[in-house]
Amino acid sequence: MKFLLEENFPLTACSELQGRGHVAIRLIDANMLGAADSDVFALAQRENAILLTTDKFFFHTIPFLHDSHCGIVVVALRQPSRSAILERLRWFLEHMPSPMQNRVLLLRDRTHVVR
Repeated sequence: MKFLLEENFPLTACSELQGRGHVAIRLIDANMLGAADSDVFALAQRENAILLTTDKFFFHTIPFLHDSHCGIVVVALRQPSRSAILERLRWFLEHMPSPMQNRVLLLRDRTHVVR
């Protein structure tokens, strides 16, 4: 699978994804640091990538604005850290719904919500 990592995702997330055979694209590699949310979403769609983000905006708006998309995973933790984000990413990779298309997941500290 292909993933687009929003700028708040740790660099080690790329290694984690690539180590599991996935493709990981970072916003910095796409020269899009600081890009508007709509541009980030558009890039994920052009790349046919699941968007990995910490921005809850995507969970609350994308399902209502777009009927079709490649999938979004929002990691929203009380105290986000590299290790905590990686832990939730690993959980997601082991429990990922199939297909991810048109699904938006909100991963909290110990729970998750799927739309």
